[in-house]
Parts: sequence; C-alpha cells; structure tokens
Amino acid sequence: MIKLAPGILLIADPFLQDPNFLRTVVFLCEHKEEGSFGFVLNRQYENTLDELIPELEGQKIPVYYGGPVQIDSIHFVHQYPEEIPGGQEVIKGVYWGGDFDAVVSFIKKGNFDTDKIRFYIGYSGWTENQLAEELNEKTWLTVKANRQLIFHKDYNEIWKDSLKHLGGEYEMMINFPIDPQLN
Repeated sequence: MIKLAPGILLIADPFLQDPNFLRTVVFLCEHKEEGSFGFVLNRQYENTLDELIPELEGQKIPVYYGGPVQIDSIHFVHQYPEEIPGGQEVIKGVYWGGDFDAVVSFIKKGNFDTDKIRFYIGYSGWTENQLAEELNEKTWLTVKANRQLIFHKDYNEIWKDSLKHLGGEYEMMINFPIDPQLN
C-alpha cells in the first residue's frame, strides 16, 4: 500500500456501501496530521459552472461532486499555473486552487481546454487518523495519481481505469457486483 500523501488516489473498495463514496476515486490534495482533504473525481454534479457562478454565463463547464463536506463551496484543480496564480502543486503539473478572480477572468477569455481544469462542489475530508483507520479497514485502495486519471475524458470510467492502473488482481475487481449477496 502506498503511504498517504498529497497526490494519492483513494479508490473505493468495490463493496464500500457509503453512498457518498460508492465506486468513487478521490484525489488527495492535502494530508496532514490533523486531517486529509480531496475531491471525488468521478461523480458529475447536476449543475454546470455557469449555473453556480452567474458571472460565467454561457460557460457550460461540468462541475463534479467533490464530496459531502461544505457543498456550498467551489474548488478547482488545473494545469494552468501561469494563468491562475496561487495554486498549490499537488503532483507535477497539477495544481489545486488559486486566485478565484483569476480563474473567472481566464474562463471568460475562453482560451482554455476543459480537459485541463476541473471544478468541484464540496470536498471530501477526514479528521485526524480517520483516513488511516479507513485504510486499515480496507475501505480504500491507494495508487499514485496521474494527469490521465485526474482529468479523464470520461468520468464514468475513472474507477475502473484506476483499478486497471493498480494492475494484477485488482483488475478483477472491476467486474465485482456492488452487492455480493446479489451474485
């Protein structure tokens, strides 16, 4: 198992029944002694960005459900450090956050690739030792994140492709039923 740190993907165990994390992949952006923070990569939210931020009218950019914490807040992950200053580099070339006014201005200009920026409503958070306990309970599998998985073109395939990234016996989990009693 990979040690917890920013830049790790948490892949939900196939049998995890928590509706917030059923077959999800979470990109861990921060991991400290006092807690951890990340975003669910593979659950699209019902609203687009322009429906949440009125000054971005006409920008039908998808928004993803980052997790069950503070679902009244918008966060973003991107590959535009020059255009959006103040972001924190999580893995090489992938930044979390930054100047929100700069991102709004950048989007209004229209010179961006939606495959290089993702918006999230809410986030996934864990208190001190909570995530370590969940790992001990085998709730999550871990793998190093990469840009292909974070900015995947088809969010519905992220969980399966993350398991494939682990390889070996984990690939078999792709076909496991959600409820093994129904098998």
